[in-house]
Amino acid sequence: MRTARRTTALLLAAAALAGCAGDRDDDGNPVPSSWISRQYTSSGTDYVDLRDLPSNVADEIHGHASARDRLESGDTVFLRYRDDIVAVSPHQAGSRIQIADYRSGYRRWKSHLRTVWPDPEGSGFRGGGPGSGK
Repeated sequence: MRTARRTTALLLAAAALAGCAGDRDDDGNPVPSSWISRQYTSSGTDYVDLRDLPSNVADEIHGHASARDRLESGDTVFLRYRDDIVAVSPHQAGSRIQIADYRSGYRRWKSHLRTVWPDPEGSGFRGGGPGSGK
């Protein structure tokens, strides 16, 4: 009986660990900010791609780390990650890439986002880090 319990406990522990090992993002859908900083030219607080249009740059970023959602509003593409928003807008002949945490980004781009993405000040918002909004 002891051996059966021990075996069951080991199998359950192994299954739990195997389930965790398959997670692609340890942070639950983080914005790929370090990849963006290596891939694009810094312009102070933002980044630029001097050649590609916003839709192409957004595709590149999403291809590297899948966004939870994508919204195109006018010439700007917004990518939603767990705690952040990436906005890709026209800049000269290319694109400007801005990264903002969800709350400040939502406030900044509210006119584009309000009817599609949840307001972080609203009761239905469940974003944020571990344990928040639960």
